[in-house]
Amino acid sequence: MFATVAGMALPLRDVATLVTPVALAGERLLPVLPALEPLLPAAGLRRGSVVAVAGSTSLALALVAAASAEGSWGAAVGMPALGPVAAAELGIVLERFPLVPSPGPSGPGGWASVVAALLDALDVVVAGPGGSVRPADARRLAARARERGAVLVVAGGAATWPEADVRLAVARSEWVGLGEGCGRLRGRRVEVVAGGRGSAARERRVALWLPHPDGGVVPAEPLPNRGRSQPPEGLFPSPVGEVGEGLPA
Repeated sequence: MFATVAGMALPLRDVATLVTPVALAGERLLPVLPALEPLLPAAGLRRGSVVAVAGSTSLALALVAAASAEGSWGAAVGMPALGPVAAAELGIVLERFPLVPSPGPSGPGGWASVVAALLDALDVVVAGPGGSVRPADARRLAARARERGAVLVVAGGAATWPEADVRLAVARSEWVGLGEGCGRLRGRRVEVVAGGRGSAARERRVALWLPHPDGGVVPAEPLPNRGRSQPPEGLFPSPVGEVGEGLPA
């Protein structure tokens, strides 16, 4: 199985040899962009935690952009539609962010096993399950992240991820730039709702440009009030199905 690192295809087993740790063991938080700090109870990504992001791949990647820029190693797994240009535009440093588009649905080299291996070696892993994941695998991946002091960001099927410490979801969004039959999309305003367990249990709502017309992720004016939006279904813990590959204990 291969990962793409800065445009080069490398065997996945070789990725760990490229990693140079940059954080001290006592540094328990990975930084996030200032606009995202109000969504997180500690204003950063706590090592050993799981963050579930529903409704926006861009939000999942933006979460890890500041850590990537400051030297952390990360990876994206199971996100075949993600291209290196899109990742770089959100602030990801491609030289320290392998892309593993399609790790496979089953077998010893399947999705859960690949995510576990990357959690062993990297600071943060953005993973798109592409479907339901067995509760046992979700628990084991959460345990692996805690043991290794890594951060697991689950995107795509995150609404039903049972082991998330923090849950983020795009509740509303609107694109700007299009006129009446003309123009081009230039930016998107979103309302992000945050929840979770423990210190993250209190609901938070933040309006963001994702992206801003001039690029980047910055605070935005609240979206027009058309009635208070509800957190998307599944933002808070719910059971998951049994479909998915097994992960060796």
